[in-house]
Amino acid sequence: MRGFLFAALTFLALAGPASAQEVADAPGGDLRVLDKLTGVVTDMSLRRGETGRLGYLRVTLNACRYPADNPSGDAYAALDVYYQAEPEPTFSGWMLASAPALHAMDHPRYDVWVLRCMTS
Repeated sequence: MRGFLFAALTFLALAGPASAQEVADAPGGDLRVLDKLTGVVTDMSLRRGETGRLGYLRVTLNACRYPADNPSGDAYAALDVYYQAEPEPTFSGWMLASAPALHAMDHPRYDVWVLRCMTS
């Protein structure tokens, strides 16, 4: 239920008033991962549908979208994040680059957030 509410609120926030903002699908995106135990920050560039591995994490970028009239504008991405060999994802949903805490991954060791979408 929480995921549905977040998706609905995200859609309404991004859609804006009657003159809806056009969005473009990107071929991939850039993510940042913080290992809170070691303090190491690593950037990952993933194509749509690609899974990257970092330490005990597997991160899949399902989609990355950005405002069509402002490619450097606010990106948002659909991610699935798995920790070790757990069958259920640690995080699954949309994450906004400008507000990663709005729908953040809650994990004791790792933080993951979206930086931007690839526009080419």
